[in-house]
Amino acid sequence: MKLKLLLGSLIFTAFTANAQLAAINENFDNFTSGNTTFPQSGWSAVVAPMVMGTAPFPVPPRMIVTTTADKAVQSYSGTNATGSSYLITPQIQTPAGNKTLSFVTTLVSPSPGPGTIQVGVASSTTDMSTFIPVGNPITVATVGEIKNISLPIPATAGSYLVFKFTPSAEHVAVQIDNVVYDTSPNLGTNDHTIGSKDELKFTVSADNNTLIFAAKKDPRKIQIYSSGGQRAAEGKLNRQNFDITHLQKGVYFMLIETAEGKTVQSKFIKK
Repeated sequence: MKLKLLLGSLIFTAFTANAQLAAINENFDNFTSGNTTFPQSGWSAVVAPMVMGTAPFPVPPRMIVTTTADKAVQSYSGTNATGSSYLITPQIQTPAGNKTLSFVTTLVSPSPGPGTIQVGVASSTTDMSTFIPVGNPITVATVGEIKNISLPIPATAGSYLVFKFTPSAEHVAVQIDNVVYDTSPNLGTNDHTIGSKDELKFTVSADNNTLIFAAKKDPRKIQIYSSGGQRAAEGKLNRQNFDITHLQKGVYFMLIETAEGKTVQSKFIKK
């Protein structure tokens, strides 16, 4: 009887370990801190090889879970100034093109130069030749500046989401946190409410060339950023309209400074 129960437990454990996730919401706060802690919680890493570099002694690249109260994951280049390292999510259900991946990133002090992050999908947790990029590399260049990144994941056969970190110099550290992969409630509708207290709403026009706002008082300023963090537009409303004719198709973040001086954030898709 004990043998049968043990066998049943092993089968259940194996089935659970291979379960594919429909969504991810990870802030890494429950992860074990350190630079040798992967794989854990279904996440894994493929780290660039160690090279001698210019330092007296070679320092290996590492994938680090920070020791701060608000934990995050850092990719540190060591003395490998060009090699890419990869952080890999748990296995997900085959993407159908209806979900968005978002996360925050920053360059960590005292990094001597920028780094890039490129999101992709892969079919293996160990073979990064299966990595297929989604969008362009995102440059992370300013220490302490937090970038909010969001991009749609297209339909693909890949079953893992991958963050590819590439440094520009030795001892560069780029950090990510608050990884969310799910259907965005804002991106599935044409009408957006930005905080009930602000009584501020907007919608994308039928021709996808104008943001149409409804508010008691016009916002002071509007800034629009691409999913890669580049500023794409800035200005004020013109008769409660904001022109987005020149924007390419894609996902955009919007920072809105209200008439009261409060800054609120939203996002929209230009189709």
